[in-house]
Amino acid sequence: MKTLIVIPAFNEADNLAQLLPQLCAAVTADILVVDDFSSDDTVQVVKNQGLTCLRLPIQLGAWGATQTGIRYAKRHGYDFVLTMDADGQHLPEEINHLLDAAFRNQFDVIIGTCPQRVSRLKKMAWRLFKIISRIRIEDLTSGFRIYNQQAIQVLADKAASLLDYQDVGVLLLLLRSDLKIHEIPVKMSLRQDGKSRVFSSWLVVFKYMLQTTTLCIANIGAKKSQ
Repeated sequence: MKTLIVIPAFNEADNLAQLLPQLCAAVTADILVVDDFSSDDTVQVVKNQGLTCLRLPIQLGAWGATQTGIRYAKRHGYDFVLTMDADGQHLPEEINHLLDAAFRNQFDVIIGTCPQRVSRLKKMAWRLFKIISRIRIEDLTSGFRIYNQQAIQVLADKAASLLDYQDVGVLLLLLRSDLKIHEIPVKMSLRQDGKSRVFSSWLVVFKYMLQTTTLCIANIGAKKSQ
C-alpha cells in the first residue's frame, strides 16, 4: 500500500529538525511537509533531510495546509494519507500502530487518540460539541489520522476547503459521506516548542468555539432535512 505522511507546518523549523530524523528512521512511507508560508527556516530544514516540501504562497492555516497535502496524495495515486503535527506531539513510533489498524480493518479513517493530553477546559468544550453534533468520537481534535482513498476523495473536494479547522468540521463531513471512523489509543508527548495556534489567545479560542458550535448546529439542520 502506497502511503504518504502529510505534515502541515508554520514556523516549525526547530521542531522539525528534531522530528524528521526520527520519522525517517521509524517509517518507510513517503513524507511531505506543507509549509504554511513560514517566516523561519522550515523549508530549509525539510530540504536538509532530503524530503519534499510544498511552500504555500499565502498562509492557509493548519487545515488548508493539510488539505493541500491530501490533494497532492490524490494527484499522485496514494492509497493512504497519514496526517501528523509538526510540533512533536505525535510520536513516530506510534505510526506503525495506525498503519496496521488501517491495513487490517475495513475503516475509512483511523484516529490516534490520547484524550488525557488535554486540559479540563478543552474536555468541557469537547463534551459540548459531542452533545450538539452527536459525534460519537472520543478525541475530536487529534490530527494524528489515517485516511483511505474514499476519505481522500471527500477531503480533497472543494467543499472541505470551506473549513478552517481539521477537527469537528472534517469529522462531520466524513460522517455525512457515510465513511467509517475508528479510534485507537496512542501515546503522545507535550509540544516541544512554541504554542498552539488554535488556543493561542482568548480571542482565538472564542473564534474557534463560535465557528465550531455553528458547524455543529448546522449539522443538526442538515440531518433533519435529509
